[in-house]
Amino acid sequence: MRPLSESVLSVPASGIRRFFDLVSEMDDVISLGVGEPDFVTPWRVREAAIWSLERGYTTYTSNYGLLELRREIARMLHNRYGVIYDAACEVLVTVGVSEALDTAFRALLNPGDEVLIPEPCYVSYQPCVRFAGGCPVPVPTTAENGFRARAEDVRARVTPRTKAILLSYPTNPTGATMDREGLQAIMDVAVEHDLYVVSDEIYDRLSYDAPHTCVASLHGAAERTVLLNGFSKAYAMTGWRIGYACAPAPVIEMMMKIHQYTMLCAPITAQMGALEALRHAERDTEEMVADYDRRRRLFTKGLCELGLDCPLPGGAFYAFPSIQRTGLTEEVFVERLLTEQRVLVVPGSVFGPGGVGHVRCCYATATDKLNEALVRIGRFLETV
Repeated sequence: MRPLSESVLSVPASGIRRFFDLVSEMDDVISLGVGEPDFVTPWRVREAAIWSLERGYTTYTSNYGLLELRREIARMLHNRYGVIYDAACEVLVTVGVSEALDTAFRALLNPGDEVLIPEPCYVSYQPCVRFAGGCPVPVPTTAENGFRARAEDVRARVTPRTKAILLSYPTNPTGATMDREGLQAIMDVAVEHDLYVVSDEIYDRLSYDAPHTCVASLHGAAERTVLLNGFSKAYAMTGWRIGYACAPAPVIEMMMKIHQYTMLCAPITAQMGALEALRHAERDTEEMVADYDRRRRLFTKGLCELGLDCPLPGGAFYAFPSIQRTGLTEEVFVERLLTEQRVLVVPGSVFGPGGVGHVRCCYATATDKLNEALVRIGRFLETV
């Protein structure tokens, strides 16, 4: 057989997969591994989707997505963050943020172009850059600075081949957030070197201690920012696979071309549900976020009381405690915690070198399970 794609072969399988395979063979596991809300999609959103099916809405939509939905997205972004997008040509509805991310990099990059990526980061970022022919360049962050990217570290890694900066706040896996001043300093680097900025803001509504700053609202951002977001986290719609990208029309046109030939359009049923979410599910979102906030405080407080250093995360729904006091590597810690106490967490190293010595715990699960997980983690720590 002829060789397979080198760009795909060069990307390792997800470091998380092995642990999920183990869980599938075990009973009584409390999973803090998957970054997914434990809430069911709000009733009114489900009903809108069912109603659309009953009315016969089962066709393709425009490649860009339903114009009515794009208008609602543009209206929401303007009302919430003051940014302005033309729904006709600057908004693209995608099959989740994952497709938007992949499509954005394929539209922006030529072979060998570099993308600066603060780490630790979501596991898909580097592979998506590589699949598009680009070269990911890590920008390390540390626990000491709250896992926030610093403009000076970004600037130090700019080369003649740098094409874009990828930002994602609030961040998976650390829960880090960035204030407007810090983001503006990074945007200034992008302006100085004429770089694109791809901003994954899927956790924008899960910012607990301070209002979220939309990167597209920064000075100098409008002409160079690709804003990515979706409905998975804020509306508990992970399985609906519905997201969107907003950017200047020439960029969206390029992204749409890829989307047109690979996905054609996002499912109309999911688009109808998303439309209902934007129009009528705000209270549901606020209630879910308030519950996440309570869980955030309970779980991080519990970890600290067990002796694990775990600063209170500012956003998303992940705690990222240090396990260095145990003397175990994160892989050994995760495997032993799973096999001995039936609690699944994720080794921090799968999110980049900055995650070494940490584990990611998703607290988007019921309070009674979080309390039981803390009891089991405490029992485990007594043995190491």
